[in-house]
Amino acid sequence: MYMGKVLIIGAGGVGTVVAHKMAQIPEIFNEVLIASRTYEKVEKLLKKLNKANFHGSKVDADNSSEVVALIKDFKPDIVVNVALPYQDLPIMDACLETGVSYLDTANYEPKDNPHFTYEWQWAYKERYEKAGIMAILGCGFDPGVTQAYVAYAAKHYFDEIHYLDIVDCNAGDHGKYFATNFNPEINIREVTQNGRYYENGKWIETKPLSIKKSINYPGIGLRDSYLMYHEELESLVKNFPTIKRARFWMTFSQRYLTALEVLQEIGMTSIKPIKFKGMDIIPLEFLKAILPEPSALGANYKGQTSIGVQLRGLKDGKERTCYIWNNCSHEEAFKETGTQAINYTTGVPAMIGAKLYLQGIWKKPGVYTLEELNPDPFMEDLNKYGLPWNIELDNPLPVEIAQ
Repeated sequence: MYMGKVLIIGAGGVGTVVAHKMAQIPEIFNEVLIASRTYEKVEKLLKKLNKANFHGSKVDADNSSEVVALIKDFKPDIVVNVALPYQDLPIMDACLETGVSYLDTANYEPKDNPHFTYEWQWAYKERYEKAGIMAILGCGFDPGVTQAYVAYAAKHYFDEIHYLDIVDCNAGDHGKYFATNFNPEINIREVTQNGRYYENGKWIETKPLSIKKSINYPGIGLRDSYLMYHEELESLVKNFPTIKRARFWMTFSQRYLTALEVLQEIGMTSIKPIKFKGMDIIPLEFLKAILPEPSALGANYKGQTSIGVQLRGLKDGKERTCYIWNNCSHEEAFKETGTQAINYTTGVPAMIGAKLYLQGIWKKPGVYTLEELNPDPFMEDLNKYGLPWNIELDNPLPVEIAQ
């Protein structure tokens, strides 16, 4: 029997899913401490869980010394960071100082510079190796599951992968005119950045959402999908050097895009401080404060998500295609955890990553993204814990069919 102590930092929608899923496996997650800057969220979550082995605390994750003190007091085996990407490095520093392993669901992003890259976290590799601890980076869905899909396909179905497309469709409807499915600051910064894709050894930059194609998603149908840059592309082309082209596509409704365009035009998505009644405020932070809380969208959310990878390459000298995907119901996610499918698809993989670490299956010093780890036990657990996947081999890829 494997038993361990886990510190969860973050009590929003994803943290709620992680906690619910850990509560279902007490034989693995012996004791869990949930910590957040907003202790009211922690109290609310603990009341929902009603489990004697779950505890709560308050912590400012921006303050590495506070995290250090909490780790020293609780003595977890691993810290699961489901706070904001701005806080990845302070928490990684705290883990390094205390000799405790680390897991997150999205890579670091500086608060004052809206772009993301793994380079800041990869820089911890040697220090984590020397400390004998592990960092599992981006253990959500995308990034996370998408990388495990690629690793699984590479292990079982390909000799070489040449073309990779990650496709992410949210066909759900929450009934709000405009809302984001996860933290508005992170979501809007991500969507409004320039797009980027990899082709023939080079990164090609595009204007935000300027490249669109209609993709047919299983169980959903045709949806307009926009080329974006997403962090897992950076690690996948590094770890699979035979890839000739790698792209990421995401769906947005026209209503969402129109509202976002208006907000951009009037300056509400800016991260530059402005003066308001003698105070400095950041427009995007103010917008976040008035938008619906993502974790509260679940009650009225209908429909499903469909996220997967579409691959083309060679096996035994012959061309092969592979499409691996999951569809997740907003209604079913809410029924189980009280959150919507975007939170669910991120939280379940984070729980699985922590589980595999505690079991010693994924446990080695250093800093790793998911495609560097054995995908088989992770893929088995996805089926077991709520994110069953589908696979099609040697069929035309929807992303490559002209619409």
